[in-house]
Amino acid sequence: MDIVVVCLAVCLACILICFILIWYVTTYNKYQEYIIRINEAEANIDSILRKRFDLLNKATGIIKPNTEDGEEVLVMIDKLRSKKISNFDLDRVLYDALNEFQAYAEKYSDLKDNDEFIKIELNLNESESEITALRKYYNDIITSYNKLVKKFPSNIIGLFSKFKSKTYYDGKNMEDDIINDFKL
Repeated sequence: MDIVVVCLAVCLACILICFILIWYVTTYNKYQEYIIRINEAEANIDSILRKRFDLLNKATGIIKPNTEDGEEVLVMIDKLRSKKISNFDLDRVLYDALNEFQAYAEKYSDLKDNDEFIKIELNLNESESEITALRKYYNDIITSYNKLVKKFPSNIIGLFSKFKSKTYYDGKNMEDDIINDFKL
């Protein structure tokens, strides 16, 4: 009888350990899936931001001849060339540069007759809708990931694996310090 109880206890312990191991692996893999999706979303956002930067950079050459006294155009774009900043900060700076671009379009009506300027403006508008969709996708993934990091029992694996909550791509206040760094 003692052997039967011991065997039963060992079997139950093995089953319990197997369930815990299966749960651990499944939850860990879920973390990895979210991390891959977050990296993919960040790469897509980076691609769109680079496209937007290139368009604004190209626009400086078109806007400058149409301005009075050859004033400095889209100064932030020139300053960005030598800086290494995160996508979050790059998005904020490009958003401000986009507003400046639109102000030039309103101020100098000759630009509206320039085919190249019109193409850039259309591509910038298209990139805005793409970046908006990618921000939403990124934030949705971050929400799911952060729930996994914060909720019990998956937070135990998060602690062991040192997974931390991630910040949302929320388009914070555009008057943050990073914007002020690029202004004259």
